[in-house]
Amino acid sequence: MDIKILKTEKDYLEAVERLEVIFDAEQNSAEWNELELLGLLIRNYEDEHYPIPDPDPIEAIEFIMDQTNLKPKDLVGILGDKSSVSKVLNKKRKLTIEMIRKVHDKLHIPFDTLMTDYELCL
Repeated sequence: MDIKILKTEKDYLEAVERLEVIFDAEQNSAEWNELELLGLLIRNYEDEHYPIPDPDPIEAIEFIMDQTNLKPKDLVGILGDKSSVSKVLNKKRKLTIEMIRKVHDKLHIPFDTLMTDYELCL
């Protein structure tokens, strides 16, 4: 395949097809180098044409809770008391800076995700 910047959907689909063909290339071979370049080109095209929006902070917290089998009661002390945890998870109260710091430290969610604005459900 002729490696080039992916400008069209056709270019993108051809690159994906070629990537599938050489996916098991031997490391440090010519095909391996092609695989790495195609991977970068494909990722760049997808980032530009199929962006995935960041989750809101509460969705991120709930995702980590689900992945690590945490329950709302496990967030007491991080988000405040039981009532505060409920209000935050139900989007009745916004995260405070102190909560964001604690969530970041305990759940390792990036600050930029936690600082994203979101709508309250009043």
